[in-house]
Amino acid sequence: MLSSDAVANLAGALCATAETLGQTISANAAQLMAEDLASYEAADIRAALQSCRRELTGKLTLAAILQRIQASDGRPGKDEAWAIALMSADESDTVVMTDEIQLALGAARPVLDIGDKVGARMAFINAYERLVTQARDEGKTVNWHVSIGFDANRRLEAITKAVQLKRIPQERGQLYLADLTHQPITADGQAIAALLGGPESSVKPSAEIKGRIGVIKSALQNMRKASEEDKVLMRINAANDLADRLALLNKQVADGQNKNQELSQ
Repeated sequence: MLSSDAVANLAGALCATAETLGQTISANAAQLMAEDLASYEAADIRAALQSCRRELTGKLTLAAILQRIQASDGRPGKDEAWAIALMSADESDTVVMTDEIQLALGAARPVLDIGDKVGARMAFINAYERLVTQARDEGKTVNWHVSIGFDANRRLEAITKAVQLKRIPQERGQLYLADLTHQPITADGQAIAALLGGPESSVKPSAEIKGRIGVIKSALQNMRKASEEDKVLMRINAANDLADRLALLNKQVADGQNKNQELSQ
């Protein structure tokens, strides 16, 4: 949130930007526009105004500024979002996607399941654009989450790329990578995979993971009474919670083993 002084400075910047485009706006109009923009980050506003000066051929408007601010929030465009959604159809792939992609895919899934890929794409894009607009209007930041696939090599590649693109924090990516590169497939991992839709495992998970799985299964049962969008969001949160915890536990085990080896030398 911009301070009152920052809002006043922004109003001046708006007048100056309009002038570079051959336009004059009143101080009152600039003040109102600045107040409407005050909830955004100063760096994002500066970048948007710079884009307006370089790209606009008509008048400077609040809509033009907001369009450029929102386009830089990290959410992919509709075509990239659809490509990401299609990748998730292969259960071997690990896919890093946004909440809006997950929800829009749920809306398009019935059409995709009957083999109408063109119709599914149209349904997906309509839902995705609506969800993105709604999220931006509500000021929600983009939320990327990891959908774990069964192919370990693809997991490593997908998570590494997501970290490089800054779609997931480096710390979180390190937890995933530590789990994928240093730990074998454990009973806990098999239990996680079963919960996320993978093959059932006859191996019993640890007490820690078993307890958390019980809590999450209970939460998933409540989805029967939830709306379709709420169901997907609940599954996203449940899967992220358990996967992150497992990665953290495995990293702690690895750190402990390394420390014991150092002490024994």
